Amino acid sequence: MKYGSIYELEGRVPLKEAVPLGIQHVLAMFLGNLSPLIIICGVLDIPIELKSILIQNSMFISGIGTLLQLYPVFKVGSGLPIVMGSSSGFIGTEKIIGSAYGYNAIMASTLTGAILEIIFGFFIKPLRKLFPPIVTSLVIISIGLSLLPVGIKYFGGGGTSPDFGSPKNLLVATIVVIAIVLLKQFGKEFWSVSSILIGIIVGYIVAICLGMVDFTGVKNAAWFSLPKPFVTGFEFRLDAIISMSIIYIATAVETIGNVSAITFGGLNRNPKNEEISGAVIADGVISVFASVFGVLPNTAFGQNAGLVAVTKVVNKFCIMTGAVFLILSGFIPKLSAIFSIMPQSVLGGAAVIMFSMILVSGLQSLMKEGLDSRNSLIVSLALGLGVGIGQVPSVLAQLPAWVTQIFASNITVMVFIIATAFNLLLPKNNVKEEIVIEETEVSNLKVI
Repeated sequence: MKYGSIYELEGRVPLKEAVPLGIQHVLAMFLGNLSPLIIICGVLDIPIELKSILIQNSMFISGIGTLLQLYPVFKVGSGLPIVMGSSSGFIGTEKIIGSAYGYNAIMASTLTGAILEIIFGFFIKPLRKLFPPIVTSLVIISIGLSLLPVGIKYFGGGGTSPDFGSPKNLLVATIVVIAIVLLKQFGKEFWSVSSILIGIIVGYIVAICLGMVDFTGVKNAAWFSLPKPFVTGFEFRLDAIISMSIIYIATAVETIGNVSAITFGGLNRNPKNEEISGAVIADGVISVFASVFGVLPNTAFGQNAGLVAVTKVVNKFCIMTGAVFLILSGFIPKLSAIFSIMPQSVLGGAAVIMFSMILVSGLQSLMKEGLDSRNSLIVSLALGLGVGIGQVPSVLAQLPAWVTQIFASNITVMVFIIATAFNLLLPKNNVKEEIVIEETEVSNLKVI
C-alpha cells in the first residue's frame, strides 16, 4: 500500500503515525470542549448523574462532528482538518437563558439558532466579498488575541481554581513549554510533529508525581455506556431564541476565521468558497444533533487551528483517528475520565504556544496582503477598537444588554464588523495606476 504524507490533506498514513497525531488533536481540545458544559451545569445546579451523561454525549457529538467536517456529506462539511467541540462563545448568553428559563430553554434556542446558521452557510458565496484577505487576516489575529488569556488561565491552573498561579501549576506548565520547544526545535520527524502530545504527556506525568491528580473520577466511571439522546427537553422562548441566534452568526464568523487559519497556516492558501460554506453548515447541522443529545452548540475549535499552524499536519486520516477516539470516549466513560481529570496547567503550556501560532498565522497572512496606507488604517481601527473594547467591556455598559452580550464578550465579532465596514467604505488605493504613471514619467525623461 502506498502511504500519503501527514502534510497533505488526502492519503492514508500508517496507524503508528496517525493515531498519536489524532490523539494530539483530541488533547488540544478536550478541556476546552468540556469547560462550557461544566460551567453551565455548575450555574444551573445540574444533578451529577445528568452532568455525567451530558459530558459523555459531548465527546460523542464532537467526534461525529469532526468526521463530518473531514468527510463532507452533500454540502455539509469543509473537507479540512477541522475538529469540532462545544463553543465557549455562547457561555454568557447560555447563563442568562438558563438562569431565566432553565436548561431546556438553552436546548430549544440551540436548535433554532443552529437552523439559522445552516441557512447562513448556504449564502457564503454571495457574501464572500465581505471576507477579503485583509478582513480574514484580522479575524485570525483577533481569534489568537482572544484565546491568549484563556491559554494563560490554563497555564496558571484554571482561572476559577483556588490554587490558580501556584508554584506547582506554573512549574508543570513551564515544563510542558520547554518540552514542546525542545522537541519542535531539535526533534526529528515524528518527535517534532508530535511535540504537543509528548509535551502534554510529560506534563501529565509530572503533575501525577506532584500529587496534583485525583483518580477517583476514573475509578467511579463506567467501562461502557451508550450515549443517550433526549435526556433534556425543549422550552421555546422568543427572547432566548433571538439572543442565541445572534451569537450563532458571531461564531460563524469565528469559524470562517478558523477555516482561514487552517488553510493559510497548514496549506499556505486562502480557503475556497465551498470549504467556508461547508464548515459553517456543518457547525449548524452538528449543533442540531447536539441539542437532541442535550449538548451545547458546537463549532470549529481555534485550539486545533493553532495546532495545525504549529505542526503543519493537515492529513485528514490522522485527524480522523482523533475523531474515532472522541467517539470511543462517548462509549467508554472511563476513557474520557482519564482526560477530564488532567490538571489545566498541563494543557496550559501547550495552549499558550498553539494560540500564539494562530496570531502568527494571521500576521503572516496580513503581511502577504500588504500594509499600504488604506490597509494600515483598517488594521488600526479594527484592532484598536475591537481589542480595546474587549479589554474594557464596561465602556458598553450603558447600552442595551444585547449589545454587551455580542460585542463586549467577543473580540472577533467586533474586529470583523469594524474591518468589514471600513473595507467597504474606504476607497481602494489604485497602486497599479500609480506604478504605470511613474514608469511612463521615467520613460519620458529618458526620451528627453
